[in-house]
Amino acid sequence: MTLRFHQDVSTAETGYGTVLLDQRTGEYWELNPTGALVVRTLMDDGDETAAVTALVTRFDIDRDRAAQDVTALVRDLRDAGLVS
Repeated sequence: MTLRFHQDVSTAETGYGTVLLDQRTGEYWELNPTGALVVRTLMDDGDETAAVTALVTRFDIDRDRAAQDVTALVRDLRDAGLVS
């Protein structure tokens, strides 16, 4: 599943992760380094399995926890209307 932000969502890389701005509502979201890695992986034509593998490879996290985190982040981004 490739992740794409809604056309009215701006992104900016920071020293800590990624900031998202929903220009429709003026709301900001801040993604920590793990969230930023998940989003980057999914936007680069990766799927959720690839995002889980990226988390396990880069951070000290077990596969089950990484899978739960990826699923929760994607669900939250969809629920907020930020991605398609």
